[in-house]
Amino acid sequence: QVQLVESGGGSVQAGGSLRLSCTAYGYTYGLDYMGWFRQAPGKEREGVAAIERDGRVSYVDSVKGRFTISRDNAKNTLYLQMNGLKPEDSAMYYCAADYLSARLWVGFVPLYKYRGQGTQVNVSS
Repeated sequence: QVQLVESGGGSVQAGGSLRLSCTAYGYTYGLDYMGWFRQAPGKEREGVAAIERDGRVSYVDSVKGRFTISRDNAKNTLYLQMNGLKPEDSAMYYCAADYLSARLWVGFVPLYKYRGQGTQVNVSS
């Protein structure tokens, strides 16, 4: 079993930055695929960024150039650096992870086997 614990959410003004963190606990060996997805009220879950153990990444188009996903495999920790935040980025952000995936694609992140409790991000205009 794997537990994912997120931190780093909060409220910022448009143009600001936040850094989300997610630490995995439990049986993390082979947890090759990790990522972030978000969900705003009344909207579908949306994959934001994904990263494979070897460092390959995948982003949704709306965050390219603004968000950076990274991971520290030694610490079993995933990060999401969010710069240039916009009001439309406001949502609950979830960390997710899985041992296997058909391929690295951000759209698969909401389907990963394990997910955290979420951390809220609010961006005001």
